[in-house]
Amino acid sequence: MDRVAAQKLVEWNHNKRRKPLIVWGARQVGKTYLIKDIFAETYYKDHYIYIDCKIEDEVSDFCSKTANAGKIIEYISLRKGMQITENTLLVFDEVQECPNIISSLKYFCQDFRQIPVIATGSMVRIKIQRETHKRGAADNGKFLFPVGKINQITVYPMTFDEFLMNSNKMLYETVKKAYESRKPLDTKIHELAMEQVYKYLLLGGMPEVVDTYIESGNLLESKEVLEALYDNYLSDMELYQASQEAILRSRALFSNIYKELNKESKNFSPGLIEEKGKTRDFATSIQWLTMAHIVNQSFQLKEHITMPLMPDNESNFRLFLGDIGMFSYQSGINAASFVSSERENTLSGIFFENFVAGELTAKDHKLFYWRGRASAELEFIIESDNRLYPIDVKKSKGTLNSLKKFSDHNKFGYAIKVSKNNYGYDHDQKILTVPFYFFPFVAGDLADGKMNV
Repeated sequence: MDRVAAQKLVEWNHNKRRKPLIVWGARQVGKTYLIKDIFAETYYKDHYIYIDCKIEDEVSDFCSKTANAGKIIEYISLRKGMQITENTLLVFDEVQECPNIISSLKYFCQDFRQIPVIATGSMVRIKIQRETHKRGAADNGKFLFPVGKINQITVYPMTFDEFLMNSNKMLYETVKKAYESRKPLDTKIHELAMEQVYKYLLLGGMPEVVDTYIESGNLLESKEVLEALYDNYLSDMELYQASQEAILRSRALFSNIYKELNKESKNFSPGLIEEKGKTRDFATSIQWLTMAHIVNQSFQLKEHITMPLMPDNESNFRLFLGDIGMFSYQSGINAASFVSSERENTLSGIFFENFVAGELTAKDHKLFYWRGRASAELEFIIESDNRLYPIDVKKSKGTLNSLKKFSDHNKFGYAIKVSKNNYGYDHDQKILTVPFYFFPFVAGDLADGKMNV
């Protein structure tokens, strides 16, 4: 399958100042497939060495005892019978099993920068150690994160444009061309594109789920794969936690994201998960789950906003699931609701908010929302090219009643309303309306500072 992140690997590969690369991402989002099956097979065919640290015990054992890049190169060359040169891609997968490989990237950068090296795996434990190191904790001599000596990218579940690119390439090209031309789609094609949005809301972007759907065309079979992945995420909590209490709280937190968002305030409420629970009780679990890219956190902004965006109060926040398919599965809503004619009445707005949160996160946006007085609210606030872009998410037509209250305190170019409606721009109200299927491209333009109507 095609992945947008493949282009980031190509850009890294062609960069003359390239450093060893760390690829972050949640479990099962396709990191290995992206690096090995797409990138390595295309650009280093027969000239790459792939090390799976989980099963290649001898290599892991050797690398755990030295961070000397020269010794590691010599050992792997002899073991694999392949001379490692600047034309050889070296891939270390599952490096959480041998964190010392991450330390060695400093010396790959210093002494063998010409050799392309990629490290990946389920790396939340390494991220925690990195944060600990940043805060100045005493180094125990076993792990040193190579600050300044690496490049980094994060892989997320497939976004809607990736889903459409792989499931219906012709429709994807039509949608993309219409967005680039800033023109609405023909009504029938618009409806066709919205049907794909609803399928994506049901299935999400986990590559195995999408691949199953593309091969079988069967939504129920694909949903069974999604259910298995969801259960695996719950089982994997043990990999991310240090204590049984933390494991239980992380599972409870993960399992209640829909419930948290499906209440009036939508803000995280620990008492909803654990009687008399406090936010600080869940602090470690939230840290683990956000660093593992399983959960996305959005912080509250109030009244007048200053740039760069900073949370007004870190105790007020919302949590979204990293994959919209898992969110829909967690909701317990029948799968038929996403494909029936009554879906617009059945699905609440939080499904679309979780969708937008995922698209923004995949473009590396930090998430913020705005709350004013008298229940005024805007679901997302994005800073791009030193401008504010308020984003309101509507499952149906709706109005932007909160925008006037927002404008009383803040200057902005125009607001973005994301809904099922076709593309359009209201010059008088300064409201850009974009359909859900356009939003991945909007999120990309906002990230690049190239937003225009």
